[in-house]
Amino acid sequence: MKDFINAYSWINIHYLLQGLWITVAVSVVSIVGSYVLGSILGIVRYVNIKVVSPIVGLFIDIIRNLPLLLIIFFTYFGLPNLGFRPSSVWATILAMTVFESTMIAEIVRSGIAAVDPGQMEGARANGLSYGQAMYHVVLPQAMKKMIPALVSQFISLIKDTSLATIIVLPDLMHNAQIVYGQNSTYILPMFLMIAVMYFVVCYALSLLSRSLDRRMS
Repeated sequence: MKDFINAYSWINIHYLLQGLWITVAVSVVSIVGSYVLGSILGIVRYVNIKVVSPIVGLFIDIIRNLPLLLIIFFTYFGLPNLGFRPSSVWATILAMTVFESTMIAEIVRSGIAAVDPGQMEGARANGLSYGQAMYHVVLPQAMKKMIPALVSQFISLIKDTSLATIIVLPDLMHNAQIVYGQNSTYILPMFLMIAVMYFVVCYALSLLSRSLDRRMS
């Protein structure tokens, strides 16, 4: 019990909260970036544009079948050889955005494909262009179908930020390692605390998605 009390000193908790802030910040930027990029890729792949869609599909298939850790390594250690030297934070954001966007692209493509084709035909018959029909009629219906899968993917993204500890991203996992590295008796208390923090963040996102789903209903 004494180890737990000492491990949860304000200094250690404050240090973990600093790491949690980095985790949340990196996750939010990556979520926004991957959602925007993934939506574009998914729509392009769905509409089947000559030459462009097959290239996009090949890119998605390649990235989806690579380990995220490998992409993180490439952005941090490989890009400097090409003249671009991102910090550990931006290397993580770039890697997460590229990787997660390919996952989201497939969710978006599947969500659009799940909408009754009659919706597009009806919209076109009423004088809307293909783009207008897609934006005003198809995508709103597809979005509701996508929400559970998107939220699940975003939660995975938040948890996957811990992989960036390998490139010394000062996130929650990294800071916990620093704390219990100074005292091995803090290992269990630290793991319990970071588990609670990850759960709170991910569960809050789940509650937000449920609220959004009810409003869209």
